[in-house]
Amino acid sequence: MAVTGVLRPGFVQIRVMDLDEAIVHYRDNLGLDLVSHDGEFAFLRAYDEFDRHSVVLRQAEEPGLDVLGFKVISDAALTGFAKRLNDMSVMTGNVPAGGHPGVGRRIRFSVPTGQMIDLYAEMELSDKGPMTKNPDIWREEPRGMRISRFDHCAVLGVDIAASAEIFEKALDFVVTERAIDPEGNPVAIFLTCSNKAHDIAFLANPADAKLHHASFLVESWNDVGHACDLIAQRNISLDIGPTRHGITRGQTVYFFDPSGNRNECFAGGYQHYPDNPIREWTLDQMGKAIFYYEKEVHDRFTSVMT
Repeated sequence: MAVTGVLRPGFVQIRVMDLDEAIVHYRDNLGLDLVSHDGEFAFLRAYDEFDRHSVVLRQAEEPGLDVLGFKVISDAALTGFAKRLNDMSVMTGNVPAGGHPGVGRRIRFSVPTGQMIDLYAEMELSDKGPMTKNPDIWREEPRGMRISRFDHCAVLGVDIAASAEIFEKALDFVVTERAIDPEGNPVAIFLTCSNKAHDIAFLANPADAKLHHASFLVESWNDVGHACDLIAQRNISLDIGPTRHGITRGQTVYFFDPSGNRNECFAGGYQHYPDNPIREWTLDQMGKAIFYYEKEVHDRFTSVMT
């Protein structure tokens, strides 16, 4: 699939209640590099990312998601997406260049499930990004859970169909997989702008503007297991794993940062192409869809969100 419009999830801005404690978690446990720390904000990146940062932590009174940013291919595309959003009666705002260090102008909008989304075309390259001339597999040996990149977010709210429609019609995402209730209403929608199984997921929930998890890619099953070893050794709060999803086929472990935001280490997942049919799950098989081995979902996975 030629990626020509929205390229990928570019950054996630997460609220944390103790910034110093959160920096230790994301830097030392996940293995991200601390790029800069400015007052109530900290900016971090993974070893296999070219751009300046992909994770923004903000000191706040309660945890959760501030904004999810998607990088687009050009400034002209950014202008075009703003028009398409406006044509769908989605109100957009402008965040001037420099609102985040090293980031160009951003187009900001909210989806019906309450999440704030930024589109942007420009971010400075990191001085410590992947090598490009006779490149070694990494510039410096990965640390902690050996996160290679920020991968996706799963978010929650009431009208997930309306939120997904904006991503489909205005931003050219495609639905890869979904789960439906007996009346045919969606309870989970997974969308991609690439060949990945998903770049964002919308999950039905009675409360809007909630984050289920921020996911970080690791290379293999072995790295999921390594993350679990660190979770046990360092007394990180475990949610569930190691296990596997039926939806997306991803290999996974879920755990919490010190503020209660759910993190995921994710590996694998199928490759999606535009001509592929949508994969669909029924509500009676949701246990297997979410946790393929256990075939059931524990209460914490559906009740804890930020």
